[in-house]
Amino acid sequence: MNPKQQFADVFARENATTRRVIRSLPETKGEFKPYANAKTARELAFIFSLGQGGIAAALSNQWQWPPQFPSAPASYAEVLAAFDATTAAVNDALATATEARLQEKVPFFTGPRQMGEIPVLDLVWFMVLDAVHHRGQFSTYLRMAGERVPSIYGPTADEPWT
Repeated sequence: MNPKQQFADVFARENATTRRVIRSLPETKGEFKPYANAKTARELAFIFSLGQGGIAAALSNQWQWPPQFPSAPASYAEVLAAFDATTAAVNDALATATEARLQEKVPFFTGPRQMGEIPVLDLVWFMVLDAVHHRGQFSTYLRMAGERVPSIYGPTADEPWT
């Protein structure tokens, strides 16, 4: 399997799981936050769209550094719509990205407070792994908000496999 197809397969699987997790929070709880200076659930869920937008931009030769991040939409419904739109953008970019594009270099972090050039393939994998990290954060928001936590990599108390 080539690197592009491997990434596409993992992205599809991880994206579906992330979609299930963020859709587990009712829109009425979009402003939930576990402590005073934490992001709201709406703001945290929007991070997935920012990362996916970065993947699409990198694959389609539209990467900009430093990024210009928009504010989170005003409603949780808009955040969910943005997630679906950026999912489609990644899929469109994957359909047209060349293997050569994956090896081209773009500016990004190479360590704490260090910048450098990294291959697009490394960047898109970083973005997927970052989404996995934030999905873990979001699953704790679900639990604290009194909502069910869906299966992510295995059974949960709310979604057992047996």
